[in-house]
Amino acid sequence: MATSSQGLFTTASKTDGKYMYNFSTVPLLSELAKLIVSFLMLYRQFQRDPHGTNITLDWKNSRLYPIPSLIYLFHNNIQFLTLKYVDPSTYQILGNLKIVTTGILFRVFLKRKLTKLQWWALVLLMVGATVSQISGCHGSTFTAPIEGYALGLVSASLSAMAGVYTEFLMKQNDDSLYWQNVQLYSFGVLFNAIALTVDDINHNFANGFWPHYMFHGYTWIVWCVVINLAFTGLLVSWIMKFADTIVKVYSTSMAMLVTMLISAWLFGMQPNLQLLLGILTASASLNLYYMNPLDLLPEREVYSKECKDVVVELSLEEKKNPDD
Repeated sequence: MATSSQGLFTTASKTDGKYMYNFSTVPLLSELAKLIVSFLMLYRQFQRDPHGTNITLDWKNSRLYPIPSLIYLFHNNIQFLTLKYVDPSTYQILGNLKIVTTGILFRVFLKRKLTKLQWWALVLLMVGATVSQISGCHGSTFTAPIEGYALGLVSASLSAMAGVYTEFLMKQNDDSLYWQNVQLYSFGVLFNAIALTVDDINHNFANGFWPHYMFHGYTWIVWCVVINLAFTGLLVSWIMKFADTIVKVYSTSMAMLVTMLISAWLFGMQPNLQLLLGILTASASLNLYYMNPLDLLPEREVYSKECKDVVVELSLEEKKNPDD
């Protein structure tokens, strides 16, 4: 629901189809909000259980935390470069490649083995997400220069890499989630502030220094965008710590479809066949990914396999205890 709300809040924050505020300040304020919440939660946890709150102060560990922020910084720049070569509809479709690239990096870097059924489920999810978006393409899709597709693949890979690396970072030790978030979001605030400063320098400070115009054009709905983005980020960190990147992929993809459905209701758009097919395909993919492979076998074969497993276990026990 948090991810679904983000697109709706962002759309509602426009005035006459334009952003009346500097949308580059939203990620900075979001990172700052997440940092403050994480610090307060860490302080509360430490006060309640100082011995059970694991905090690693080794620099060799802390130096790993700027990497996700750097990956996202490169990813954002690649996004702008990609949109120079492809139209928004094609860009959205290319963005679905991150579903499969996440599965590949999940296998390569985290050494998590996926079954054939799970691989097919991820492919099905990518197809479902693509089908739901292809309605906005009027014959111009896939006619862009090769550079656009190459950059789209790089963008999808960077997005997947950021997610997989963050999961690795969160699970590398037993540190408190709030302490890990404090380190992660500290660098997020730093890099976003640097990005705003560089942008001001490139424009010769035409609007002044960013702290002076930071809240210009902000309304209550813009603050909803900031708060919801921060809340979503905190939820994602929890998913990375206690679940995995694939759960995030599914939640993001399903949220996209839910957003499209709610948008059709709120903004008077008619749900089309592509959207309905996308939702059904993504739902089937979710069911396949978490399905027990034994559920695909006929009931008689399942019992047969279970009996064989019991026989093997008994034979192994007899070999260990031949005198019994």
